[in-house]
Amino acid sequence: MKKIVLVAAAAGLMSVAACSKSPEAAAVENNADMLADNLEMQADNMEAMADNTSNGIAAEAMENASDNLEDAASNVRDAGEEKADNMH
Repeated sequence: MKKIVLVAAAAGLMSVAACSKSPEAAAVENNADMLADNLEMQADNMEAMADNTSNGIAAEAMENASDNLEDAASNVRDAGEEKADNMH
């Protein structure tokens, strides 16, 4: 129960922090999040394809590509947050 309250409080603080950003900074961060979400969906699809293939070499290559997409998504999110934080 304490964890739920803590998560709710953290979410509330994050929404207050988001309100203090300029509309441009919020747009930059939102766009980065959308792009990162799309990259993560592609990574998930690629991982599912890897799970469904009987070719071990192809599956390994798809898993590696999926990992690279996940890393790219993380980098996009970080870059978007950094850019938004630097906007005044």
